Amino acid sequence: MKKGTRTPGVTIWLTGLPSAGKSTIAVRLAEVLTAWNMPVELLDGDEIRERLSKGLGFSRQDRDENIRRISYVSRLLTKHGVISIVAAISPYRATRDEARAEIGRFIEVHVNCDLSECVRRDVKGLYKKALAGQITQFTGISDPYEEPLKPEMVLNTHAERLDESVGKVLETLSLMGYVPAHYLNAATTPRPAMSEEMAASTGSGGGTAGAGVSGLVASE
Repeated sequence: MKKGTRTPGVTIWLTGLPSAGKSTIAVRLAEVLTAWNMPVELLDGDEIRERLSKGLGFSRQDRDENIRRISYVSRLLTKHGVISIVAAISPYRATRDEARAEIGRFIEVHVNCDLSECVRRDVKGLYKKALAGQITQFTGISDPYEEPLKPEMVLNTHAERLDESVGKVLETLSLMGYVPAHYLNAATTPRPAMSEEMAASTGSGGGTAGAGVSGLVASE
């Protein structure tokens, strides 16, 4: 971003079933925005639970408290001109709506994926254990996931390639004035090389920019 150019902060809230692809999309999106010198922070649900929300369980009350903590941090980032990317299951519609009201500049992205594909991607075997009754309170199996009613975006990750999904988010950010339009006026979008961690999670064996979301094995 050119010196003196300032865009308003915004929260991009990625919600969806476990293993739908939220974290993978969030990491890729953050890589691109960082390469464009945009101020960006990634708040990953799994990492937040290990640090900010350590000790919380998976009851409705604890899940809501976890989302409220994420929302609070994201509001502060957004207020100070940062693009805050949240990747969290956030299964309950009312709590997501609460986050939207608190943050203000808020783009809800439903990371939609067929349940069968989520199960296939789950290398940790959590879905298998949940289906066998070995894990309780597992979203999508024994706990509900309430899909967004009017999200700003829907990404169908069982049918889209990774860069397709990321490109849609970037285009929306540009149209809404959060990313300078000249970054998207070229036919080829500037994209950093995929990190080793991303390559491993996609199973790309070397990580091409067009790796498909449908090949992900992420457990977020």
